[in-house]
Amino acid sequence: MRFLEPIRKREQRASLTDYLEWYQTTFTVGGNSYTLPFTTTMPGQKTQPISDTFGGYTEGGLKSNSIVFGLERVRLNVFSQGRFQWQRLRNGRPADLFGTNDLAVLERPWPGGVTGDLLSLMLLDADMAGNAYYTRRGQIVRLRPDWVEVVLGERIGQVGGYEKLGFLYYHGGKGPGGEPPVAFAANEVAHFMPMPDPLYNYRGMSWITPVVREIMADGAATAHKLKFFDNAATPNLAVSLPKEITPAQFEEFVEKMDDSHKGFENAYKTLYTAGGADVTVIGANMQQLDFKVTQGAGETRIALAAGVHPTVAGIGEGLQGASLNAGNFGQARRQFADITLAHLWGNVSASLEVIVPPPTGTRLTIDKRDIPFLAEDQKDAAEIIGTQATAIRTLTDGGYNPESVVSAVLGGDLSQLTHSGLVPVQLQPPGSAPTDTAPAAAANA
Repeated sequence: MRFLEPIRKREQRASLTDYLEWYQTTFTVGGNSYTLPFTTTMPGQKTQPISDTFGGYTEGGLKSNSIVFGLERVRLNVFSQGRFQWQRLRNGRPADLFGTNDLAVLERPWPGGVTGDLLSLMLLDADMAGNAYYTRRGQIVRLRPDWVEVVLGERIGQVGGYEKLGFLYYHGGKGPGGEPPVAFAANEVAHFMPMPDPLYNYRGMSWITPVVREIMADGAATAHKLKFFDNAATPNLAVSLPKEITPAQFEEFVEKMDDSHKGFENAYKTLYTAGGADVTVIGANMQQLDFKVTQGAGETRIALAAGVHPTVAGIGEGLQGASLNAGNFGQARRQFADITLAHLWGNVSASLEVIVPPPTGTRLTIDKRDIPFLAEDQKDAAEIIGTQATAIRTLTDGGYNPESVVSAVLGGDLSQLTHSGLVPVQLQPPGSAPTDTAPAAAANA
């Protein structure tokens, strides 16, 4: 196929492991070299790195961190409740919703699958990899995002560098001995990337990318808490013994002390020492570290990147004070719906139009009327409709053509109003006879 001929451009990206290695500092003292690690939790133990790949974000973030999983669950549960409809466009503005048989492929995307399954997988792919790729082969087919390569070609005589010409799909991943790729033209794949990468306009970016270190820190704090309980749920102790003790006696002392005092089951036991042993408390206990504040701040920053208000997600910092008031919770819910969900639904609908073309004069959209999370918004919508109905009645009674009144009110453009030439009774001069328009019309009939 011709679109495979242009040069393919793929940038080299450094992994988080590379990043940590770059920030190791090596210095020399007295002819000896020493290396300081980037960060540690316990002595000799580094934070667990998360690779910046689809698998890395899925395993190191979604499956290993309760905050990431909780935020993704909130995003997923609400986002997947939408259903697809066509929406007419009148004078360039959205109008009524309707359905046709052409939407059946989105309602039953594959055997046993429903719209919610399709939306869930698309959002998971986009959130973990930054990109979701779906094609149509009778049914909707998912292309795993880390097995897809974007094919780019140089724009001739244009400014902007490269344009997206198509996709190559390597089933099982690209590597030696793998299967040859399957080629797709650009108009054969729905490419959903709700957060574009500003450096590479042909691909998206995961919301996890900016908060990888926050996720690592949260995991390290959790590991530290576990280690705290594993080591008797008490502060760290330094035990010094007389210099006269032999190595064998030292090892025997350490073994017996660990057997008697290490582990959460030995917490708060009285420590007895003899033979000149000196015990000193070192480090910090859980209260001094104040893990609630330490982890709570990180959780809020992760929620900010996910576009989910902490109050909606049930995160600790969002469940304090005025945040729990009904009005404030409603504002948090609306912020999540208006800023995050509205963007995601609009983006996924436009992306799927590539493989499910809309009828002329319409667009693909999400019908949000039956989503429980947005029930309060439906109440507000009903109040808006009531206000519009009052305006329509007022303008119609004022003699404006009903069709132009509806168009002007719904479009928010009063310049569309056209007058019928008839005036209401209230505008007749006192003592004047009623207009003879009605009798004349009756006579002509």
